[in-house]
Amino acid sequence: MPEQRAVIATVRPGSIAAELGINAGDVLVAINGEPVPDLIVYRYLCAGESLEVEIEKPGGERWLVEIEKDYDEDLGLEFAAPTFDGLRHCSNKCLFCFVDQMPRGLRPGLYIKDDDYRYSFLHGNFITLTNLKPRDWEYIFRWHLSPLYISVHTTNPQLRRRLLGNQRGGEIMVQLKKLAAAGIQMHTQIVLCPGFNDGPELEQTVKDLSSLYPAVQSIAVVPVGLTSRRENLFPLRRVTPEAAAAIVNRIAGWQAEFRRRFARGLVYGADELYLLANLPFPPASYYDDFPQTENGVGLTRLFLDDFAAALANLKRPEIQRRRVVIASGTLAAPLLAGLVQEVTAKAGNLEARVIPVTNLFFGPQVTVAGLLTGRDLLRGLNEAAPWAREKEGVILIPDVMLKRDAPVFLDDLTPGTLARELGVEVQVIPATGRGLVEGLLTPCGGILFA
Repeated sequence: MPEQRAVIATVRPGSIAAELGINAGDVLVAINGEPVPDLIVYRYLCAGESLEVEIEKPGGERWLVEIEKDYDEDLGLEFAAPTFDGLRHCSNKCLFCFVDQMPRGLRPGLYIKDDDYRYSFLHGNFITLTNLKPRDWEYIFRWHLSPLYISVHTTNPQLRRRLLGNQRGGEIMVQLKKLAAAGIQMHTQIVLCPGFNDGPELEQTVKDLSSLYPAVQSIAVVPVGLTSRRENLFPLRRVTPEAAAAIVNRIAGWQAEFRRRFARGLVYGADELYLLANLPFPPASYYDDFPQTENGVGLTRLFLDDFAAALANLKRPEIQRRRVVIASGTLAAPLLAGLVQEVTAKAGNLEARVIPVTNLFFGPQVTVAGLLTGRDLLRGLNEAAPWAREKEGVILIPDVMLKRDAPVFLDDLTPGTLARELGVEVQVIPATGRGLVEGLLTPCGGILFA
């Protein structure tokens, strides 16, 4: 195992730690005599009012500091990563693993296969439970890591072993019951692979998971993502529009049953299913408390409601004649085009069009905006650039296309480079309904690159 080193990255000015002389580069050794392996334990241990904190200085000097503070008052320490002993990696060989389908040439972090239960608790990352050791179970129960986000895919032991390429995959129902008995809540997902875990297998999986309610709080059904880079990988089929429509219909039936039994829909279809099937999105009530938006479940409904609210509050704006191009993945382009027409109808001086950009990097069957590279955008928008360039035109890019903590696309191209190559201003806007409305009407709605 990696050495556990809680190296302090920054100390917030004016905080308790700063006043005590604790600095970046120091190591947090223990709190109240207990080692600190990650951010979770740090937060639990430093919540109390009386602390004994052990710090190691860069030269090896040890400090033992006694602290009296308010309950839940933070010490002001920040760390480079949420886990101080490294990241737990995936031990599976899933038939549908997206990382295995990625071409070379992207930044190294995109090829990491994590399966860390601590990241599941902290950030909602999905885990399979196949790499848990006895000490991990003890940790989960001791610190009550709830909720956890779990990739189930199927409750059929033999089928799950095959899908995950791991003999431990068959233990899933035993593991889920173990978590439920400990009071751990779970959000689960089923990545649907046609011919494997659909049909009767899907029926049984949903039945098994619903039997664990209320410990199982949600079940998401998500179509498998397949790129064109599947050389020497197991042949899988995409979910067709017809199959997507059938799945949406079946989910509606399950929801009706679960609302009678639990007053909660419990099972939800990914947004991609509705877009594939060209079906209207269900109302917000379908998603209950929107438990899996990070998994692409309900984001479009939130977007549509936000857009409707922003449009309803929009007075007819007085803007100079303006041309706008909105870059989109091919899947959502028709939906966006309809929304853009609603805005242009209220803004007489606005001309706007949606450009669906085909994904050549991953393959045209990958249709979501978040997986478009800068080079694909450059190629796809080149034709639209002269049109946008006239009359103070601008190209809008949703922020989901960029890395969360830096303005770079998957291939490390930047919006600034895109703007210079196209000769048109590029504006990055929030991927919200209001962000779309404001981005269409004013450069103040996002970050502008020229």
